[in-house]
Amino acid sequence: MKRSFKALNISCQGCANTIMVSLEDEFGDLEVDLSQDPKVVSLDIKDEEVENFKAQMKELGFEVVGEA
Repeated sequence: MKRSFKALNISCQGCANTIMVSLEDEFGDLEVDLSQDPKVVSLDIKDEEVENFKAQMKELGFEVVGEA
């Protein structure tokens, strides 16, 4: 199911690229919307994978603060 998450500390295309490259093997294609604040990361994800996604985002330095 396609879901979108608000995340902190994403400030530029470089941050977006880091997220997409680091997580694409596990989560597939991710989209990062830099036009919103906080920034929004969208992906197809199952409910049981959400906590793992949030943990991996936090390890990269981007805290997920809710759904968009």
